[in-house]
Amino acid sequence: MSGELTITNALVFDGSSAELTEGSLYVRDGVVAEFDTRVTRAERVLDARGRTVLPGLIDAHFHAYGISLDATEWAASPLSYLALAGAERLRRALRRGFTTVRDVAGGEVGLARAIRAGLVSSPRYLYTGPALSQTGGHGDARPAEYDLCFHGHHMCEVVDGVDNVRHAVRRRFHRGAHAIKMMTSGGVASPTDPIRPPQYSAEEIAAATDEAARRGSYVTVHAYSAEAIRHSIANGVGCVEHGNLLDEPTAELLARHGTFLVPTLVAYDAMGRRGDELALPAHIRAKNEEVLHSGARAVELAHAAGVRVGFGTDLMGELEDDQLLGLRLQAEAAGVLACLRSATSVNATLIGRDDLGRVAVGARADLLVVDGDPLSEPAVLWDETRPREVIQAGVPLPV
Repeated sequence: MSGELTITNALVFDGSSAELTEGSLYVRDGVVAEFDTRVTRAERVLDARGRTVLPGLIDAHFHAYGISLDATEWAASPLSYLALAGAERLRRALRRGFTTVRDVAGGEVGLARAIRAGLVSSPRYLYTGPALSQTGGHGDARPAEYDLCFHGHHMCEVVDGVDNVRHAVRRRFHRGAHAIKMMTSGGVASPTDPIRPPQYSAEEIAAATDEAARRGSYVTVHAYSAEAIRHSIANGVGCVEHGNLLDEPTAELLARHGTFLVPTLVAYDAMGRRGDELALPAHIRAKNEEVLHSGARAVELAHAAGVRVGFGTDLMGELEDDQLLGLRLQAEAAGVLACLRSATSVNATLIGRDDLGRVAVGARADLLVVDGDPLSEPAVLWDETRPREVIQAGVPLPV
């Protein structure tokens, strides 16, 4: 991006500090070039008096292709339709202030290419390609009573055996994947697996983490239970998604290994609140209830142990419009400062981008301007009736 922008009279949350800083930002060619109180020059000037400038938010558990809570719908839909629908989901996320998303079950090189070419208004887009699931695991959408042949689709792929896992991982990196996603415990929406038991053998997980490490990347896993999380950590994973059934010893293990945790509290809250509206099946409601009330406690345990806690939403179908409410739930569990760090600098570290998730000289000018001070009035983060302005690569989005 070219051009200049000055943001004056701002309170600034830099992505980590416990106090806001007063000052002006000078942005040139999509990067913060100066940050002090005296900057006035630019082609465009945005007066942020009474507002706070934050790093653009990062949703580390997003599903562009997650058009429905019914797995058969996104499993059977043509990729062309999923990409077009996914582009709209990405556009709406950007409007909310999420300037980067990590798609951890889906995404592919065609959609990423369209975004880079400017054909799609989208956050910065990192994807894993289809998540890996064992037969009968969380990514296997076949009900037990159906005699179906199923290997894979656009969000999940059934892959069994060490050699097949290696091949699948290599194929994803060949197609531009940022990281690898595996299902290593049961899930809420899957039809045949209990939530707690670990999935995939040690050898299969280790094959994936070995391939990813040699590529300079990592494996992130869907895992709810303490036993599934320990099984995953023992075999080299770099990040755990969800983690609702975490216990204190396992939180300490996450911290010792430097493994990230990305909670997705709003997914369970939204399914619990809106289950009748969406006519959720009984088996989904029952499993959602099992993890719904433990998620906030897991976040508390993780922070107490010193785990690097990120932020994600995991909202499928119509639930996507609750994305900002995820900030409220995580702020209630950990405090607003920790929540802001999770959705900015911690997630930036997770994805290996020290130029994102921060407001500093040299950082990318992906910014969110909110009405008021979020540290004293946190609701400005999730109240969509309050004005907000999104700046992507130094350019304010059209109102």
